[in-house]
This record gives sequence, structure tokens and C-alpha cells, in this order.
Amino acid sequence: MRKQSRLGRFVARYGWRAYAVPVLAAVTVFVMWDAVQGDATSAVADGDDTTGAVDDALVEAPIADGIFPADLESGVLPDGGSFTERGAGTWEVLPGSTEQAGFGERQVFTYTVEIEDGVDTTAYGGDAAFARMVDETLADPRSWTADRAFAFRRVDNEVPDFRVSLTSQMTIRQFCGFDIELEGSCFNPGVERVFVNEPRWVRGAVAFHGDIGSYRQYLVNHEVGHAVGYPEHEACTTDGGLSPIMMQQTYGTANDDIARLDPDGVVPADGKVCRYNPWPFPRGA
Repeated sequence: MRKQSRLGRFVARYGWRAYAVPVLAAVTVFVMWDAVQGDATSAVADGDDTTGAVDDALVEAPIADGIFPADLESGVLPDGGSFTERGAGTWEVLPGSTEQAGFGERQVFTYTVEIEDGVDTTAYGGDAAFARMVDETLADPRSWTADRAFAFRRVDNEVPDFRVSLTSQMTIRQFCGFDIELEGSCFNPGVERVFVNEPRWVRGAVAFHGDIGSYRQYLVNHEVGHAVGYPEHEACTTDGGLSPIMMQQTYGTANDDIARLDPDGVVPADGKVCRYNPWPFPRGA
């Protein structure tokens, strides 16, 4: 008598159920695939594709992907990943260029993307990831390009109108000052350079409740705002509304918090509190 195979013994033992199991498994895989496809299609249809056209949907602040301790004071640098304390004080221009984004009826701004020598970007995607975030933020229809006056074009082999430079903690203090003893970024018109604070790029800000992506978009838009002609900071004007992009959201979205840090500044201590906002022209605003 020929020895029965494993498959034969399985069928003999479980009967019709032996045939049902693979059929049910195949059906389950198909249903899961169909659900994933449906969710992906819905995400694009609902406007989650940030590179799409502006629609008229009501804007809400993005949902944060992390929670900081409730007693963490606004403006302090949250705990998180490591960063470079002191770089070389020189910058490398990253290779790459883009087509013009925006109409540029007043000016087409050219910019470079640069990394300070000594800053290691490996932990957050590498140099290319930083450059991509800068490029995509400035080209987004919610950014400064929503104003027909402005357009942006990245260059790598000519003198730009301004430079967007990821910079270490101590070099930032050298070029941006440290009058408010908190980590910050700045645009220094004397050298036409947007100094992006690496500690903030890595760890974000309390006001953004752990949403590091939105914070990075805010940081680029805010400092480039200075570079294209908005030197003054702004206050929260509508209690519960979205923060103006030129509000110092790194230090907080409550007027009282910013007024406490800079009592001689333009922000009044009037109790108004806004929601964080990374865009100059958010959808529906």
C-alpha cells in the first residue's frame, strides 16, 4: 500500500473544511486589498494630497502625532533626537534645482539649499530629505506662492537671492543672537541667509504638539517670509483661530507666552490663544 501524502492525510481528516480554508484565505486577502485601495483613493479625494490644488474646505490645525508633557513650558526645546552642537561655520550648497513655482508678478526669488559642514542629517532622512522639504514647502499652493507677487526657483550654480541653511545650535546663536535664551531660527539680511535651527528641525516646538512635519513647514515659511519682505512679527488676532504665519509659533501660539518672553515686542498680553498653523495662506482661511 502506497504511503499517503501529508496533503492526503489533511484532506482525509478535515474533509470539506480542507478545501474551504484556502478559499477563505484568498477571499480575506482580496477584501483587505480592496479596503486599502479604497482608503488610498479616499485620501486623495478628500484633499490629503498636499501638492494638489487649493480647495474651499474649512481648515483645521493638523492632528499632532505626539503629546508633550502638559507642564512643559512653551518655548523650551522638547526632548528628542540628537543634534549637532557646533558645526564648522561654513555651508555646502546641495546640488539640485527646480522649475519656477508661482507667478512672480513682483519678483521671482532664487534660493539655494545648504547644510552647515559638520551637521549630520542621517538620522532624519539625509541632506536630500531636508532639501525636498524646503522645495515642496515653498512650492505648495498654501505657501507664499498663493500671492501672485511671489515665485521661487531653486538654483545651485549661481548667486541666489537668499540661502536656506540648516545650521547647528551654536552657529545659529552667532548669526541670530540669543537675546531670548531659547532655540530659534532667523533670517539674517546682512548675509541673505535663512538660518534653520537644527535642534528645532529635529525636535520641533511645544506649540505644535509633536507634529514635526507641520512644524518644519512653518519654520521654512516663517523665515522665508522675512526674506521676501515681512520683517515684523505678528500676534494672534482671533482667539481660537489659526496663528498668522509671522507669529513666533516656535515660542508659542498664545499672546501672553510671547509677551512674557519679549515684553517690549509687538505682541500684547491680551489672553488670546491661536492654533498652530504652518501656512501663509491655509485652505479656507
